[in-house]
Order: sequence, then structure tokens, then C-alpha cells
Amino acid sequence: MHWSDSFIPTLRDAPGDAEAASHQLLVRAGFIRQLHSGHYSLLPLGLRVHNKVADVVRSEMNAIGAQEFLLPAMHPADLWRRSGRWRLMGSEMFRLRDRNDAEVVLGMTHEEVFAALAAEMSSYRELPQIWYQIQTKFRDEPRPRSGLLRVREFMMKDSYSFDLDEAGLDASFEAHRQAYVRIFERLHLEAVAVQASSGAMGGDASVEFMVASPAGEDDVARCTGCGYRANIERATAAVPTITDPPSAKAPERFATPGVRTIEALARFDGGAPPERQIKTMVMMLDEQLTLAILRGDHQLSLAKLAGHGKATAVRPATAQEAAAQLGASPGSLGAVGVTDVPVYADVALAGRRCMTTGANEDDWHLRYVDVERDIVDPRWADLREVAAGDICADCGEPLDMLRCIEVGHIFKLGRRYSEAMGVSVLDATGAARIPIMGSYGIGIGRAMAAVAETHHDERGLCWPVAIAPFEAVVTVLEPSDAAQSAAGARLRRELADLRIDVLSDDRPLRPGVKLADAELVGIPYRLTIGARSLAHGNVELTERATRQTRMIALEHAAAETARAVQAAR
Repeated sequence: MHWSDSFIPTLRDAPGDAEAASHQLLVRAGFIRQLHSGHYSLLPLGLRVHNKVADVVRSEMNAIGAQEFLLPAMHPADLWRRSGRWRLMGSEMFRLRDRNDAEVVLGMTHEEVFAALAAEMSSYRELPQIWYQIQTKFRDEPRPRSGLLRVREFMMKDSYSFDLDEAGLDASFEAHRQAYVRIFERLHLEAVAVQASSGAMGGDASVEFMVASPAGEDDVARCTGCGYRANIERATAAVPTITDPPSAKAPERFATPGVRTIEALARFDGGAPPERQIKTMVMMLDEQLTLAILRGDHQLSLAKLAGHGKATAVRPATAQEAAAQLGASPGSLGAVGVTDVPVYADVALAGRRCMTTGANEDDWHLRYVDVERDIVDPRWADLREVAAGDICADCGEPLDMLRCIEVGHIFKLGRRYSEAMGVSVLDATGAARIPIMGSYGIGIGRAMAAVAETHHDERGLCWPVAIAPFEAVVTVLEPSDAAQSAAGARLRRELADLRIDVLSDDRPLRPGVKLADAELVGIPYRLTIGARSLAHGNVELTERATRQTRMIALEHAAAETARAVQAAR
């Protein structure tokens, strides 16, 4: 292919709203263009990379025996109602009505549709099955950002396993885990598996594959001692024991005029330090008012609270909602004596006494609170969000936080969807059994962006050979020179004969512009043909990632480049 015939609109400057390096470079190098918020067009170079990423994913899925499907992107609302996710997905789901006034949705994922197809199976002999597709998904993200990292329309490989029992699901889950490891190795992504929350997907096991990057949106708690890693939504940490002084026989009210915060109570004469306070968070779990209590110096994890409360939506209660139920304003609230509202208590409060908390009366607090004596039937749960410096529960070393991009997610779903869609098979004894499911996703565009995010320098992109838009570029510095032009045509033909994906830059532009474009676009190997080197029968071979350049005889240049490409594939 000739550069002069191609649409590769490179830019000198990045768009003003592009913060992530991948966003800046994919736009500048002519790979993508934004149509509107969260929706991007893939230009020819972008589509070539996107397709190569998909091919890597497809080959590894096929290697574990998965079968490829292609399902509709528009679904009847009834499927999502049957699974219970019509309400669960909330405003992130695109919903519309067709001309017959039927409710339909644009698919965010395809558990329901695949499970509906699985209902055609009737015998255990048809199991296990692994089905997948690479197809467009839609999510109405409230804040699309970072180019392809957070969008509203994207291509995803979603796969689903169907097994007769838990042992079969374990095998399918492990097959996917190993396939994902191979996929990310081939994409040159240093992805690590971390414990994760299942969220709206459901199920009892969930693993995310994370790539460290400042452009990420997820924090991972990491122990450098034992290797423990977990998404902050799932992470746990040890809580150092605090020895409490003897407490009174009952809580004691004391006036705290104007005190509304943990910090203010710590400074107040007769108050208490944060670790001796009970923080009371008044939350709405699926619009049911709920109290979450934890130590004053700890932060509430909304994801953990939602998981323990099996809630679809979680939000702080308004001051009016809190006052109507509890009789006081935020800052004076507590759980002592509360019996008509669910109370979730963080496990770090277990056994604590001589604590201080709000009295549910403005400008009053309670001291000498014994949590297990004075708070009625709390639901104990791990509610706190871990922080850097917390102690690893496994080995006692400190945890640190790493900002990451999620590039893959695998779930053990259980029987939620197969049961909802009426999937049933007869086992060897003739008894009806509901197959157990797993769900496994990789965003193709996000993986492409993650590679760009982690493989670039100040001059542009540095694509790995496996997914580069072209493996080599032949840059003819002076196309009007007959000798240079002939040498360029020869190299292009020889590289093509050796099955090297090659782009020939024959544009009548200044050499500096052409060399800068080649580096911006990030093609792994550049063969530069100029008058000076060609006069000695040589061309320059430059490796983009290392910028190392060497002279090679023209007659050996194609073969030498092919060897380098094949070694890097």
C-alpha cells in the first residue's frame, strides 16, 4: 500500500480535551476521530490495529474450543426483565421503542441472549459449551473520557460457558484465565489478575485483568510482600487491634453545639479521636433508607455496601430523608437504639466499646457506647475502603495503591441466567439439571488503547509487531529521484513476497515530515532510502521501539527486515 493513496490524517497537535496519552496519540496519528461524546470512528489505520487485536483474541478463544456466534445488538426488553436486569442496569442502558411501540434495548452484554439460545439444549451430553462473539455493545456512560478507554459504543469479545456442575465451571473458568494470560502476552500488555467485585453481573467469583497506567480508572490494592492484589471495590486489609478503656454501664448524652463532622468532634472538649468515633452514613439502598456504620477514620466503600445489601442502586440519603426517619441532621446521627432501619456495621467495630457517636438529636452526641451492647442486631460486613499503608491481612506487610486500566474480566455467574431463561438438560440418571454459567469479556478497543497507553514515547506510538497497522514502512526520501523510487518499489515487492505487511511512503514531502509521521504512527520497522546511503548500495533499517538504526545492503534489506519481524511476532 502507498501512503500517498491512503487516508492517514496526522496532526501536529492533540485535541484540547484529550488527557490520556493514548487518546492524544490515536487522534494525532490518524487512527480515530470522535463523532460525538463517547462515539469514535475507526479510520483505516485504527481499524487495521483493531482487527489485529480481535484476531489475537479470536485465535486464543478458538484454541480453548470456543465457538463463534454473532448475535443481534438490539434485544427485546422482555429478556432483560426475565433476568431481573431491566431495572438493575438503570440509566446506563439505551432503551427505545420501535414503530409497534415494543420496548427494546441496545445490548450492554449478552448473557440473556446466549442463555435463551442454550435453552435449545436438552442433554448433559451436549455440555460443556463455550460460545463467544466479537460484537458492538452500548452503554450510556455518564462521563465518557480518555478516547477509547471509556466510551458508549464499543466492540467486545464476550464469551459464555455452560457446564453441568461446579467442577465443569471451574475448568471453563481456568481455561479462560489461561487464554487471557496468553492474549495479553501476545498484545505485550503486562496484565495482572486481581480479585474483583461481580457488580451487576452477579455470581460468586470474579477476576479482573489490570494494566498499570495513570490513565486508568481503577485502583488496585497491592501487597509487595505476598503478591495479594484486589480491586479497591473488593480489597480487604487487617485492622490493628485497639484496646478500649472500660466503658460505662450505658451511653451518656452530652451536648455538642455546632459539631457536625468527625474532625470537629475530635477537636471538641470531651469529644474523641476519629478511631474512637462511630461514623454513621445514612444511605439509600434501592430507595430503602439504611444505616452504614464504621470507624470514624475509615471510608465507606459503596461497592461493598451494595454487594452486602444486594442493592441495584446506592446513594447517600438527603438531609431531609435522614431527618424524617431519624429526627436529626447529618453530623448528629447514630445507630444506637435504632430498630426500624437496617444497620450494616463494619467488622472493624466488632468488640469496640467506649465509643462516641451521634445521638439522633441535633447538637447532641453519645459517649461510652458499647457497639455490641447498644446497637440492635447490626448486619456485620466488611464495609471499609482500604487505603495505602493499610496492613495486608495475609502477610502483615503494608499495601500500596496502583492506578490501572481494566482490560479483561471473568465471572462465575452461577445459575441466575440459565434458570431465568429456562435452560435445563437431563443428566445421566434422567433428572433435570440447570447448567451453570460463566461470563468472560475483553473490550477490543480498550485493549488497543491500553497498548497505545503503555507503548509510546515522546515521538509517538510504538506498536508491537503483532498488532501494528503495518509491520514495516519503506520511506523514500526523494520520490522524484528515479534510483530512490526504483529501490523503494523493489523493497516493497520483496517484503510483500515475504508476507510482510508493508506501507510505502512515496509522498512528495520534506524528509523530516515523513520521518516524523512514521514515528508518530508507530510502525515497528522503517527502511529509509536516501541518496547518500543508496549511493553505497545501502538502506537504513530503524527499529521504532529502540530507535536503533543500521545500514544494510539493499539486496539483503527485505530478508533482514522479514527476519526481525518474524522474530517479534
